[in-house]
Amino acid sequence: MTATRIAHFITHADVEIDPAIPVPQWRLSARGRARHEAFNRHGFVTRITAVHSSDERKARDGGEILAGHLGLPVQVVPALHENDRSATGFLPSPEFEATADAFFANPELSIRGWERAIDAQNRIAAAVDAILAADRSHGDIAIVAHGGVGTLLLCRLLSAPIDRRHDQAAGGGNYFSFEVATRRLLQGWKRIEP
Repeated sequence: MTATRIAHFITHADVEIDPAIPVPQWRLSARGRARHEAFNRHGFVTRITAVHSSDERKARDGGEILAGHLGLPVQVVPALHENDRSATGFLPSPEFEATADAFFANPELSIRGWERAIDAQNRIAAAVDAILAADRSHGDIAIVAHGGVGTLLLCRLLSAPIDRRHDQAAGGGNYFSFEVATRRLLQGWKRIEP
């Protein structure tokens, strides 16, 4: 009997916020890097045989920390990017949170020019399905990406309507796990630190 293969969807941790730099180019902060290094102490990490990452710098940083620990390459998948918010660029926290609330509450609408939540959900679900279908490694799979699209994927796995109440805890650096073969959720959001 083959062991159940698990996929871990991991969101990047704390970043260096710089309004002068486009958000996709932000890097992990020292705290964010330390949190990703702490993730490597989970016992289950040794069962990961493939690491996939969004092309955004902060997610690649997290993917590289995990892959480096395991001696694996990072497979960059551009479709794993965060919901497209380029229409507004950087928003100060209160304005960002209000816009994100509207994004999740109105999945069929483009809020302030952002990618519609329903479109981002379809994109992330298709990207994850393609990764899982093409993966030829023998163990578990790590996907390092972003909180917004992670929440949309989690809603899809739960067969639940898009709703921000399924969002990760503030600050990023969380993960959930699901069975590769059935897409059955095994564990909801947990912080990446053991």
